[in-house]
Amino acid sequence: MKKKHVYSLFAMSALVLAGCTTGGTQDSGDAAGGGGSAENEFNFVEQQEMPTADLSQATDTVSFSALNNVYEGIYRLDENDEPQPAGAAEEADVSEDGITYNIKLREDAKWSNGDPVTADDYVFSWQRTADPETAAEYAYLFEAVENGEEVINDEKDPEELGIEAVDDYELEITLDKPLEYFDNLLAFPIFFPQNQEAVEENGDDYASTSENSVYNGPFALADFDGPGSDTDWTYEKNDEYWDQDNVSLDKVNVSVVKEASTALNLFQDGQADDVTLDGELAQQMANDPEYVSQPEATTFYLEMNQEDEDSPYRNENLRKAISYSIDRDALVESILSDGSLAPVGLVPEGMSTSPDDDTEFTEDAGDQLEFDEEKAQEHWEKAKEELDIDSLDIEMLSDDTDKSKKTQEFIQESIESNLDGVDITLSSVPFSVRLDRSNEGDFDLTIGGWGADYADPSSFLDLFQTGNSYNRGNWSNDDYDEQIDQATNENANDSQARWDNLVEAEKIIMDEQGVVPLYQKATGHMRADKVNGLVAHQAGAQYDFKDITIEE
Repeated sequence: MKKKHVYSLFAMSALVLAGCTTGGTQDSGDAAGGGGSAENEFNFVEQQEMPTADLSQATDTVSFSALNNVYEGIYRLDENDEPQPAGAAEEADVSEDGITYNIKLREDAKWSNGDPVTADDYVFSWQRTADPETAAEYAYLFEAVENGEEVINDEKDPEELGIEAVDDYELEITLDKPLEYFDNLLAFPIFFPQNQEAVEENGDDYASTSENSVYNGPFALADFDGPGSDTDWTYEKNDEYWDQDNVSLDKVNVSVVKEASTALNLFQDGQADDVTLDGELAQQMANDPEYVSQPEATTFYLEMNQEDEDSPYRNENLRKAISYSIDRDALVESILSDGSLAPVGLVPEGMSTSPDDDTEFTEDAGDQLEFDEEKAQEHWEKAKEELDIDSLDIEMLSDDTDKSKKTQEFIQESIESNLDGVDITLSSVPFSVRLDRSNEGDFDLTIGGWGADYADPSSFLDLFQTGNSYNRGNWSNDDYDEQIDQATNENANDSQARWDNLVEAEKIIMDEQGVVPLYQKATGHMRADKVNGLVAHQAGAQYDFKDITIEE
């Protein structure tokens, strides 16, 4: 499948968006701009606490950004999202059938405690993540590896996973079937190495603080006191990193600030170098030379809890009524105002094109999202009759950032104003709490999002197969499952047939509104003009601080 790499495509889009956005601005001569107390320190504002610092347990953008900076895998993504050798000394030697990968590791790679990074560290990490006792939500990505599915399903021992240390600095990986984006997966944190001694010595406390792990990336995590609660941590330059001479920053200071107005004040006071804006503040600062709109290969959507057999959200007409009631253009233009786009489906625009004629995926799949008050009311009347109800009380779960709250309030108003008898209660909670509640099925409706792990529609569509751990609403459709199965198995080596399977799967889930897409995410930033080289990768929406330079 031919892929258009999202970062470069979106970089051009961002320039257009920033140039076309209007709104009052502060004169750039009066703004203090970004700052920092030290010449080689970068002050970065996150919107949420970090849910985990454990490579096997991470599922979210905050954690992946952290892990991408303090660990490193076989490959590392460059500024164009192309995988380049990192922990590997050179590109993998791949067999003609695409099944076997022989990888020579660099012999100068070390952990932050001075231990060498060896092939055994990769073997241990992959086995730990795939082991069902670890309960890693991302374990399903290892199904591509030989015996991966059986290991995940507890039918084979983790030691039978298709990864072997030939010697200290050589790995052999065997796949069940060829996977055209496997190189990209090797640059994704789930596939990074872990230090077995650190894991076993710390036991249940492993990665619970920055002191309870060791790191092999350009930075080492420091001052991190606990997942889901700590609001300040740092990345300190790792003196044991093999490429330390090309790491300019001495330290990255991270602070969690959920209120955009507070973040902007920090930026203008010179206490932050990069902060996130949305809504009125994004409009206000849009013409400032330090404002950047950064679109992402990320879709935010509503999931409805369909786990129980008597769940009203199993009713297709109810799901469609809710979807038709949402004006996505108004959401992105009037509420978010940060360059986010109204989606045409679950899979973001601009990510991949067909192998036969370069048609963009969303063109083949079509646009099945529409704001239509009459259709919303029509489907609501059908749903009420089928469910034998006159009204419905809904709790809608979301994060507690400014952007999330504004989105939540807009969705509440949209649904309540178009569906007479629906009453929505809002529940805004910290990011880690929202993830926990979503995983536990403790919600009616929840607003979540997904960023591409790799530039392929399957990164989104695989999520909603029956039984997938990320299918938190438990939507299920046999025809959809069959299309995904065919794309993964019998058509894995037939690019066009695989493409057709994925297009059909998109049509099925959008026709039923198994999930309800809300917007294709962009992030408005104030970024100090002295900061150069900051990269935001599409994979896991990871920020990469390795190549940042600060010009005073």
